[in-house]
Amino acid sequence: MLWLKAFHIVAVVCWFAGLFYLPRLFVYHVDTPDAAGRERFATMERKLYRGIMTPSLLATVILGGWLLVEGWPYYATQGWMHAKLFLAVLLIGYHHACGVYRRQLAEERCCRSGRFFRVFNELPVLMLVAIVVLVVVRPF
Repeated sequence: MLWLKAFHIVAVVCWFAGLFYLPRLFVYHVDTPDAAGRERFATMERKLYRGIMTPSLLATVILGGWLLVEGWPYYATQGWMHAKLFLAVLLIGYHHACGVYRRQLAEERCCRSGRFFRVFNELPVLMLVAIVVLVVVRPF
């Protein structure tokens, strides 16, 4: 069980690294005036999303699901786990929203501003803080 937790945490860290960095790339992308620069950011965004973020998301979900099965029925009765899973589902939605914005930027049809992406970039930070508090403090 400890090995599962360790690899789950590694997958979460890798996934969050992408969740923090990709929207920052979006900021730079929309603020870049030249086509060559936008193309470079589109390539970086694609590689980050497909090569790091999505595999890390899959590893996080698979290992987390395995941990849930191993900890059943204890986790099923814990309110903190229900809240954590709810936030994890929101993060998966955020991940997919990043994918939508990535495609829009690559196709040069995104109408969002750098300011929007600066605010958008803060959402996973808030969810990470909440998840860590839920897992460590277990307030419910």
